[in-house]
Amino acid sequence: MRKSVFILLAAALTACNAAKAPLSERVVLSEMARNPEASYIDGQEGKLKWNYTTGLELKAILDVYTHAGSSNASFLSYVDAWYDAIIDGNGAIYKYKKSNFSTDHICPGRTLFQLYDITGKQKYRAAMDSLYSQIQDQPRTPEGGFWHKQVYPEQMWLDGLYMAQPFYAEYTARFVADSLERERNYGDIVHQFATVYDYTLDPSTGLLRHAWDSSHSMFWCDPETGQSDHAWGRALGWYCMALVDVIEILQDGSYKDVLIGILNNLYQVLPLFADKTTGMWFQVLDQPYREGNYLEATCSAMFTYAWLKGCRLGFLGNREGAVQAYESLLKTFVTEEDGLVNLNQCCEVAGLGGKDNRRGDYEYYINERVRANDPKGIGPLIWAALEYERL
Repeated sequence: MRKSVFILLAAALTACNAAKAPLSERVVLSEMARNPEASYIDGQEGKLKWNYTTGLELKAILDVYTHAGSSNASFLSYVDAWYDAIIDGNGAIYKYKKSNFSTDHICPGRTLFQLYDITGKQKYRAAMDSLYSQIQDQPRTPEGGFWHKQVYPEQMWLDGLYMAQPFYAEYTARFVADSLERERNYGDIVHQFATVYDYTLDPSTGLLRHAWDSSHSMFWCDPETGQSDHAWGRALGWYCMALVDVIEILQDGSYKDVLIGILNNLYQVLPLFADKTTGMWFQVLDQPYREGNYLEATCSAMFTYAWLKGCRLGFLGNREGAVQAYESLLKTFVTEEDGLVNLNQCCEVAGLGGKDNRRGDYEYYINERVRANDPKGIGPLIWAALEYERL
């Protein structure tokens, strides 16, 4: 069955290429050919798992269907089939545990807003309500920042801002009717961004380091500042994407202004740390050209997407630079072979602490596995393509 679906999708992709379809659609069809069911994304091999990587890519695929005016109904059915299978009739998410308080588990809920609008399935609304309940009870540092996970107490990771805040903002804008609760939520969302910015900022570079431990006790942090050692590319990429997505949702100008200021601070600095030849960004941002460092696709796609979107919405300047970054992204990392679009040179994973003693030093980041077509790069590539196609 899987092979026959692959053949059909490969044929569709060949026709799509022949018709010079937009890159966003060609990437989606390539991923559907590689993974004929969404339960195969990110190596899941047909198993259902409520994970942010699958949810991230599925949201990008659905965005091609809803925002790009694609007539390919298979995009919608591909996404809906996974969510329909993993959420039961009462809105319970398969193997999801609120008590884990993982911000990662909020992220796949973002796609549910669109699916709910399209399908009207009440179980999707119930699942969103459950995720909002987690946000309401999420453990916090003394400074008011969300813990990244229950197993990472007192820690804020830049990754976590993308995992939780766009969902938090959209749920509030759409479903929180009480004006006081809504304003309180918007203020809290901005506080999350500002807190992690203040406590991860490296004043010597203007970049944000990967994470901060409020207790200053973790083995990976500076005991004086609580910061991890380096600015990791994808961590800051998550943060930049979270900024542009939340700014688009927020309705109050004063809340937006704080986040727009942070976004502009970062985009004044980021070009200074890009590779002078390609304009792309390194795995370890604050160590350009150091031996072993390499240009990394996922963070480059994230920075490019956020830059293009920020320009379109009027939050960022230098549209020409954003367009050049997109064109360089394709030239540096994207290939098309056998009718399939590939995104190459993606860092598979990087984190801090945990059972494998991830220290966050330079050697750790440059020695994590690199592969092609990681969903953490595919999603941002699709979004960058959608932004470029809207120019």
